[in-house]
Amino acid sequence: MANTWWELQILCEPDLEDSIFWRLEDFGCRGTASENKGNSSLVRAYLPTIQTELLDLAALSLWLRQDALCVGVLSPSLQWQLIDEEDWATSWKQYWHPQEIGDRFLINPAWLPLPETTERLVIRLDPGVAFGTGNHATTQLCLESLEMRLSGVSQSFVGSSGKHEHLVIADIGCGSGILSIGALLLGAEKVYAVDNDPLAVQSTFSNGALNDISPERLLPALGSVDVLTKLIASPVDGIVCNILAHVIIELIPEMNAIAKPETWAIFSGILLEQSKAVADALEQNGWVVATLWKRKEWCCLNVRRS
Repeated sequence: MANTWWELQILCEPDLEDSIFWRLEDFGCRGTASENKGNSSLVRAYLPTIQTELLDLAALSLWLRQDALCVGVLSPSLQWQLIDEEDWATSWKQYWHPQEIGDRFLINPAWLPLPETTERLVIRLDPGVAFGTGNHATTQLCLESLEMRLSGVSQSFVGSSGKHEHLVIADIGCGSGILSIGALLLGAEKVYAVDNDPLAVQSTFSNGALNDISPERLLPALGSVDVLTKLIASPVDGIVCNILAHVIIELIPEMNAIAKPETWAIFSGILLEQSKAVADALEQNGWVVATLWKRKEWCCLNVRRS
């Protein structure tokens, strides 16, 4: 890991915040947070200097301005400074606060005390360098979709332990493990979580332990769908996949190998203008879109086998 980091500070209109998060993730940022500054949002993000030159930051500034032009809002201002690794590890965390998502979840940063009283399912999270803090619209849409999906499972599938007995889910591109943990807290019996980034796999392991999830229920591994086919004994009941649209389209044909006729799936990380291309790829491979949920310029597809 790099010894020094770029800290980026982007002052923007709130309507631009989600597209900035997407742009920063695509750019390779590790750790993002935002706070309100009057009528504006201040987004902070962090990049290891070993992978980023000053010219890259200038290009990022240009892209952010172009994104603002496309949606018709004022251009954001981007500033950057160098910080040491020790400062990076703690600086962005001070701007990240507990957050309620949907009707059931509360995301609680691991370094903050748990609420004394809450009826919500608490996900304790230290994402480190992995994507998935609950701040991004795509993560929120996935958690809300899981909440609706698992709340709607027939009670005949729910055992005395409160678990959805034999309900096995695959989390493709697990990041911090937030969706895997959310599914398990909602009662799924087991989640296989895969990611191509070893730091994300480690983050999922760590966050599983933070939430007292037994290793038998959360099984992270390095890789993608091809690795899942070797890990699972039989096709899964559900799939969650919060990654970029072009990656989803590439992976859809492979997913039939881990699905059965009644398998459902939740896909996000998709911009609204990309939704038709993803839906077309799904239909060509035996899936049908049941619902499309959107938040600002992002959407989440809830699908089932056709």
